[in-house]
Amino acid sequence: MAKSDAAVKDPATKGKLKLIILIVVALLLAIGLSVGATWYFMHSAQSKPAVVAETTPVGKQPAVFEPMAPAFVANYNQNGRQRYMQVSITMLARNQADLDALKVHMPVIRNNLVMLFSSQDFATLASPVGQEMLRQKATASVQEVAQKELGKVVIEQLLFTNFVLQ
Repeated sequence: MAKSDAAVKDPATKGKLKLIILIVVALLLAIGLSVGATWYFMHSAQSKPAVVAETTPVGKQPAVFEPMAPAFVANYNQNGRQRYMQVSITMLARNQADLDALKVHMPVIRNNLVMLFSSQDFATLASPVGQEMLRQKATASVQEVAQKELGKVVIEQLLFTNFVLQ
């Protein structure tokens, strides 16, 4: 009878063991597929921007910054009181050769900027909006000289790197 009990337990145990092995293999297969799919999609997502970046044409050239030294010092009157302004300017361009060609006309540019700065009102310059308006006017002034002398706008914008009112 011991043999028959052992024989009865063996087929059931073998069936349960096969079921457990089948479940473990299925789980390992599912995990492997999940890891493989994740790796594939992550690798695919990383390589696509590189391919797109290589095939797209370059829109803008890198920025070239050129400081205008020395800093501008301008005086102006406000209610009979003498006021002073000091402005350090850096030019932003995209082409170094055009920027070098514009440097020949720097005396005209500096003259126009000093005249522009001297004609300002202290109350306007005391606000950030007034300072931004002055920066835009200065940029337009330099672009006008570049357009007149070189036939193209060389300077993208002027940046105030130091702005002191007294």
